[in-house]
Amino acid sequence: MTVAADLSESAYRQAAAFLATLDEDWAHHISATGPCRHTAKPAREPYEALIRAIAYQQLHAKAGDAILGRFLALYPAAAFPAPQQVLATDEAALRACGFSATKLATIRGIAQAALDGIVPTREQALAMPDEALIERLVTLRGVGRWTVEMLLIYTLERSDILPADDFGVRDGYRRLKQLDATPTRKQMETISLAWSPYRTVAAWYLWRVPVNVSGS
Repeated sequence: MTVAADLSESAYRQAAAFLATLDEDWAHHISATGPCRHTAKPAREPYEALIRAIAYQQLHAKAGDAILGRFLALYPAAAFPAPQQVLATDEAALRACGFSATKLATIRGIAQAALDGIVPTREQALAMPDEALIERLVTLRGVGRWTVEMLLIYTLERSDILPADDFGVRDGYRRLKQLDATPTRKQMETISLAWSPYRTVAAWYLWRVPVNVSGS
């Protein structure tokens, strides 16, 4: 079964219009923020997207850029190294890029999993339902649900993904609704059911709720 993805500008407009009908808070925020400008990277293979995500985990963007840049520099003849190349690279050279021992083990594990067919090709991944892909990939060491959700959003262009573990999403909703406490993941999952099938766009808007948002 092929899973359809539609993140075109017309789809963004439709999603924003739907979310704006939820209540005055959503309507005000969407009006103030403007059109959704979500940008995906659909040309990447899942293997590459996962390694890039791991490189940036728990780091500021500039630090992640530097580490990834040193990693790619090890393979000047390739736009991105194949799994075989990563596994054949001396661990000391990979560590010198700035990867922690834990991240290095995860990256090498992803490379091996790609060779073993656990990490699907892009074509295979496009045919897999969201939860099936999440269930398969979270079995890999160091790969959590959030990492796979970023793959679904940015590489596979899925339109109904709500990363409920993401603090930016949860705290964005707290600010949007002027709540005393940030919702838990389970609360966020329940709340977000009303936003389906446009939860990817909802997450994009929640990441952009101003710190000092005021009610409408």
